[in-house]
Amino acid sequence: MDHTDVSHQRWQDHWLFFSHFRKSPRTVGAIAPSSRRLAHAMVDGLDVTPASRVVELGPGTGAITVEIAAKLPPSARCLAIDIDPVFTARVAARWPGIEAICDRAEHLVEIAHSRGLLPIDHIVSGLPFASLPSASARAIVEAIVTSLRPGGTFTTFQYVHAFALPPAVAVRRTLAARMGSSPTRQLVVGNLPPALVVRWTKAVPAAAPDSVRPQRDLA
Repeated sequence: MDHTDVSHQRWQDHWLFFSHFRKSPRTVGAIAPSSRRLAHAMVDGLDVTPASRVVELGPGTGAITVEIAAKLPPSARCLAIDIDPVFTARVAARWPGIEAICDRAEHLVEIAHSRGLLPIDHIVSGLPFASLPSASARAIVEAIVTSLRPGGTFTTFQYVHAFALPPAVAVRRTLAARMGSSPTRQLVVGNLPPALVVRWTKAVPAAAPDSVRPQRDLA
């Protein structure tokens, strides 16, 4: 694809994204797709192997999907879940190797189980948690934690201007408590608006101590 085709594709993505934002601002959450810098930061550092199972929640037009696809070995599996049928069809057409599903993120556990993808190694999300209804946000967090393997990661981003808002803070606190770990943060200035990439690693349960064996009576 030459420079002209790439520019045309980006323009189409921006227009499609904006038109869907106008129809449903709470579920889209932004007026433009994530920048390449933000998309790269979302997948940078993920330990992906040929056996990895990766899920993207809310791929939209595929700004982050393209970075995931470039990072995945051929034998790794990737599932993309979006509530919008147009976005889902677009992802399926552009990346045939990714399993694109039109459904709610709250149903992640059931969807992944039906496709033999549990437990999941990495979940990457472009969902606008700060603007989602609190009940939906809690249900999605629970699905994420339930489906991840111990040591697996969850990566999302929050815009700088919304980072301190109560819904954003509540989601981070809930994730930290349920994942059993504090997140890492990375500021990405080259995005409109600037954003913080936030990543949690699900805690690995401590090994249970060996049971104490009763001593034999000495004769």
